[in-house]
Amino acid sequence: MKKKKIFKITGISIVSLLLLIFLALSIIYYTKVGKYSEDLKKYPKYIGFIDEKTSLLNDMKLCGEKKILGKHHGLPKYAFYKNKGYFRKNILSKYNSKKFSDSGYLNFRFLINCEGKAGWFKITKMNLDLEETNLNDEMVNELLELTSNSENWNELSFENEKKYNYHMYILYRIENGKIVEILP
Repeated sequence: MKKKKIFKITGISIVSLLLLIFLALSIIYYTKVGKYSEDLKKYPKYIGFIDEKTSLLNDMKLCGEKKILGKHHGLPKYAFYKNKGYFRKNILSKYNSKKFSDSGYLNFRFLINCEGKAGWFKITKMNLDLEETNLNDEMVNELLELTSNSENWNELSFENEKKYNYHMYILYRIENGKIVEILP
């Protein structure tokens, strides 16, 4: 009777241990390899990569190790000089909406280096139905100039006082030439 009980407990322990090992290996495999394989030939860079060679205002240089923070969503909490309200007021006071009648979204994705200088801009122009379209070049250039002004952006550093390069984006919703919303 005792041998049977010991054999049963040993069997359950071994099976449980094997299941735990299998589960641990499965989790490790999933986190290392992932659910889907990466096609590095088709997608050699990360999502949101901004190529220095094809971007606008690409004379800005990255600092230090050239590491870039906030790759997918930017760092709006830290990016704006003073705050977003100050940025909005600054843009609206300098933007001349009377010259334009376009409606749509104008998205700027860009980098800010450790000195607070903006550059490497990628621009996406969309209509109000979020379909790519053309917007007035003069309007786009005016907003590019206003957005890229270094008076709008902070140098990014944390407690270690090391300064960083970071991603940022600004999306303008424009109706009949007037900016009605600035995101983020």
